[in-house]
Amino acid sequence: MAQTSNFKSGFVALIGRPNVGKSTLMNRLVGQKVAITSNKPQTTRNKISGIYSADDMQVVFVDTPGIFKSHSDLDEYMDKASLSSLKDVDLVLFMVEPKKAGKGEEYVAGLLKDLDLPVFLVVNKIDQVHPNDLLPIIDSYQALGNFAEYLPISAGQGNGVDDLLATINKYLPEGPQYYASDEVTDRPEYFVVAEMIREQILHLTSQEVPHSAAVWVEKMNERVNGKLQIEATIYVEKPGQKRIIIGQGGSMIKKIGIQSRKEIEALLGEKVNLQLWVKVRHNWRQDPAFLKSIGYDKKEL
Repeated sequence: MAQTSNFKSGFVALIGRPNVGKSTLMNRLVGQKVAITSNKPQTTRNKISGIYSADDMQVVFVDTPGIFKSHSDLDEYMDKASLSSLKDVDLVLFMVEPKKAGKGEEYVAGLLKDLDLPVFLVVNKIDQVHPNDLLPIIDSYQALGNFAEYLPISAGQGNGVDDLLATINKYLPEGPQYYASDEVTDRPEYFVVAEMIREQILHLTSQEVPHSAAVWVEKMNERVNGKLQIEATIYVEKPGQKRIIIGQGGSMIKKIGIQSRKEIEALLGEKVNLQLWVKVRHNWRQDPAFLKSIGYDKKEL
């Protein structure tokens, strides 16, 4: 990639309530799936960065867990992950749904109010509302903070995303290219692989199971007959959840494995042999030592 003489670069945090489309937007901006998505809140648990590279600009988008009132050590970790991302960024995208500001949005806006950096209000999912309804929605946010820009977009359909990138370009400082232009995330492959398995659990199971499940990749460095061997453990909190994930005659775990393997092969560009195990770990979301062992480490925040 040929850099222009006034090349711009910087870090941009995606902040907002759960399920506003932060991960969908990041995947759209990066042009590849690096963050998992689902219609269930709290899908994103860790900070994960997606890297957008162009001839004149490189943007590292930091996707964060949705901000909400915490009920467990894992919840607290997720809130801290979101807020710690504001320490080292050049600007913030505060993402909201296309409806008037409520108490949850007021809470997040309050956290952003005293930041000494530009905050854009990004109204996502505009394909779901009539254009005439947008102005009252934006008006309801003007009293909540001094937003540098108000940008309506549809992350799912791509509407307004080019305008968003052009506006980000105006605010970013001149700077170096931090990553190679073919890199799309700062996370190691095993992390993204574990997330893709967890995504299928979110899609295929219901009730309390998705949020009680964690995935850890045990092994991912050996090839047999040209296939990458991946072994991963799914942790749940109760025996009943384990039964649901395994399914009758192993039907659910097989389905999770097949769907996960397709996504992982698309990501890695090679054939994969995926083996999954399910283990019960009671109250793992309340166990700081276990959380750290599977990648949720507060010291990294």
